[in-house]
Amino acid sequence: MDIAAVVGLGNPGAEYALTRHNVGFLVVDEMARRWRLASWRSRYHAKVARRAGGRPTLLVKPQAFMNLSGDSLALFTAGEELAPGQCLVVVDDVDMPLGQLRLREQGGPGTHNGLRSIVDAIGEDFPRLRLGIRGEHPWDDLAEYVLAEFEPEEKEAATAMVKRAADCIEASLRLGIARTATQFNQPVPAEP
Repeated sequence: MDIAAVVGLGNPGAEYALTRHNVGFLVVDEMARRWRLASWRSRYHAKVARRAGGRPTLLVKPQAFMNLSGDSLALFTAGEELAPGQCLVVVDDVDMPLGQLRLREQGGPGTHNGLRSIVDAIGEDFPRLRLGIRGEHPWDDLAEYVLAEFEPEEKEAATAMVKRAADCIEASLRLGIARTATQFNQPVPAEP
């Protein structure tokens, strides 16, 4: 099934813009930059941009808070008459090291409440791209950790991860999820 939409998860509001939990939004913004899309419409409790051409692709940023992302995605898939499998969901993953990517055709939500909300709303049959956000330093409070910005020494790796995730999405659109996963689901290279 061809991907018709790339859905980045995050929290709306300027105070969350550069937090670990918002890497899904950052990846969608990178896709919009690459595709030179500047016009976003408010629909389905989300911001939506459309790349026209031979194979139109929608970029989506739900504007409900992370734990309610499923409501927005359910409205979007129904309104655009898309199957869940046509929506590639991009999301942070605190269980993976910073910089690691994991692309899968479907699966459960794991420990991510945003994915749990989506699974509850539309089922598990949608592809997802997880981005590792776990840094070297331990944390006391998980919610505080994911809602914090990357540490100064992590920002270069986080920026590189967002760009690599956009490369992964572009490859997925050309080659499909399974072929692309073999290329991008690799451990993060060690620093020399």
